[in-house]
Amino acid sequence: MEIILASASPRRRELMKLITDDFTAVSVDADETLPEGIPPLFASEYLANIKALAASVKYPDKLVIGCDTTVIADGAILGKPADKEHCRGYMELLSGQTHQVATGCSLIYGGKTSSFTVVTDVTFRELSADEIEAYISTDEPYDKAGGYGIQGRGALLIEKINGDYFNVVGLPVSRLNQEIIKFKGEII
Repeated sequence: MEIILASASPRRRELMKLITDDFTAVSVDADETLPEGIPPLFASEYLANIKALAASVKYPDKLVIGCDTTVIADGAILGKPADKEHCRGYMELLSGQTHQVATGCSLIYGGKTSSFTVVTDVTFRELSADEIEAYISTDEPYDKAGGYGIQGRGALLIEKINGDYFNVVGLPVSRLNQEIIKFKGEII
């Protein structure tokens, strides 16, 4: 069964290779507007479903996987920072605090859908103003939810994590692998 990964993220593509090399990654055009009042921990799974549904229309005879990652701090979703000032605010908010990274995944094949969310707690060290300035002066934060990449220089900001490291990068590979196996077993 051919797999379609409905994601333009280079990080997700690399992580998917830990599960299988037999997949095609595609970019999808989907309305990623969240419904008003959606609980932040449900947002990533909602968006993963939207992406998977959009791709499944183009690839109805393939197993489609949609994914989305959100960073949640103080009950709010932190998206990709628009600029340096926005990113500075994120770093100040995350400094010395624990936040959640939620990745939702949705699998669709032949009219059957299965979805799940994995949550990892991430604790930042107390950051100095100089550390924040040094980090936000790099190119790294601006294409990542929450304004940091754990797999890059953002690792220097983190004190500890509780949960799946790969989930924070953008794809909970162990859980997704188990769900793919289970999903395939149910549709064969």
